[in-house]
Amino acid sequence: MTKKQIYITSSSPTVQLHLPDGRVLAGPRGASVGEFLEAVKNDFGAPIVAAAVNNELHELTYPIAIESRVQPITMDTADGARIYRRSLVFLLEMAFADLFPKGKLTIDHSISSGGYFCQVSGRGPLSQSEVDALGVHMRELIKADHPFERREIPIGEAVRYFKKLKFDDKVRLLAHRQKPYLTLYSLLDRMDYLHGYMVPSTGYLKWFELSLIDDGFTLHFPRRHAPTSLEPMGDYPKLLAAFRQYGDWLTRLGIDSVGALDDAIGGGRAEEIVLVSEALHEGLVSQIARQIAERGAEIVLIAGPTSSGKTTFSRRLSVQLLAHGLSPYPLELDNYFIPREKTPLGKDGQPDYEALEALDLPLLADHLEKLVGGKKVQLPRYNFKSGLSEAGDVAKLHKGQILILEGIHGLNPRLLPGPLAGRAFKVYVSALTQINLDRHNRVSTTDTRLIRRIVRDARERGYSAAQTISRWESVRRGEKRYIFPYQENCDVMFNSALVYELSALKPLAEPLLRQVPHGTPEFIEAKRLLAFLEWFLPIDASLIPANSIVREFLGGSSLKEFKVWKR
Repeated sequence: MTKKQIYITSSSPTVQLHLPDGRVLAGPRGASVGEFLEAVKNDFGAPIVAAAVNNELHELTYPIAIESRVQPITMDTADGARIYRRSLVFLLEMAFADLFPKGKLTIDHSISSGGYFCQVSGRGPLSQSEVDALGVHMRELIKADHPFERREIPIGEAVRYFKKLKFDDKVRLLAHRQKPYLTLYSLLDRMDYLHGYMVPSTGYLKWFELSLIDDGFTLHFPRRHAPTSLEPMGDYPKLLAAFRQYGDWLTRLGIDSVGALDDAIGGGRAEEIVLVSEALHEGLVSQIARQIAERGAEIVLIAGPTSSGKTTFSRRLSVQLLAHGLSPYPLELDNYFIPREKTPLGKDGQPDYEALEALDLPLLADHLEKLVGGKKVQLPRYNFKSGLSEAGDVAKLHKGQILILEGIHGLNPRLLPGPLAGRAFKVYVSALTQINLDRHNRVSTTDTRLIRRIVRDARERGYSAAQTISRWESVRRGEKRYIFPYQENCDVMFNSALVYELSALKPLAEPLLRQVPHGTPEFIEAKRLLAFLEWFLPIDASLIPANSIVREFLGGSSLKEFKVWKR
């Protein structure tokens, strides 16, 4: 065997980057990864806004010191979309401070067409001309292509800076910071804390619109499937009402940010927060049951994305319906699957079990019509092993009984024919989180649900956090296609979020996330979620009632085996 020649040499002035497609880029050692990727930026279907260097997420300003494997992160990916939106929020915040120095800007919640609803305090709402001027100023800053400068400063210095600006929510948040430093970003002469990475400069932020709405405005940005265009803005009055109701709840609790939540937990108010939050939930469930009873609905349709707490909500609603003299009869939509061999195919050529056409809609409509008419029906039972439908129970509704159907298609207008749809009451359930880290750093609804699912999957299915994270994008695609477009079709929205829940989930979620192997695609997401959870003080799970929606994920739910007796 030929002996390989190994020798000591000096460092080369150039370094190589290996792209996923096998191409190799060479350039000066110490150049930023963004400078390297300039050579291939037109080879991707969306703008590059960051890069994974040796399976670690980095900004485009990250210097390349050694030979590396690099995955460009584009705007049509989850990380890329987050980086673009975060950077756009920072630009909006800086432009707002320039034009309205006495006002306070709050990034409130997301909207389904791609955007954030924003509110202004400290002065009156913005007028149309003021919103237009804000948009013009943002575009001037974009055209100038000012850099976003990143710096790490001691935590005490950061606190003094935010005290000077009277950013009390940030000061409260930083009081619970475990690390001795904080990463701030600056644009010209202003700085702020943004939770996560940014694009290098304002010139990247070409796609946005500002629109006046109610007493606030929306920051409209691209969605991942069309990263360089904006979808038409739709109306979302029910979603907006649900967020405002939750905002009122937070006001009652005296908690408007994670810093305020941590203060309350640290001050011994954890039990009060849990009990009041649960009482507000129970009051809303009771109100929904009363609406159903007053309307005389014969069918209740419940829909919502994964890990929204639909199962616990359905059972709590059943209890409240019983209290109103109505006996719920649950009907499982999964039993109406068509034979597996006839399942429609998705774009990838694989069976799409989430498609509405995967259900036998004529049979479902026939059975519902007969059941609400007081007739006996031979229900189907779908055999998931054989992929065929079998004979199930014989059902007949008695006086005072009401059908409850839970499933992803509950709000799709094609699920039921018109006459039946008019006899149904539709509920949309989701964790519509509104509590923010601070006024400029919102808590993502999606992140809350993912953390819920990681904890539940580990306990009930034995899945690792890496396995749950790897499946998450597929789950999200189905939600965006089959659930979110129809959310405004509901009669009422139930916000299943609880202000304290991330503090309760944290002690279980963190050990699971730390087990995600370094070097895997899931590690980047696990690292991000761990950094996010650092901001929350934990609470004792024993304080949480057995019928809480959080118990569906933590375990110990008294409603897990709850069933209404079928007469």
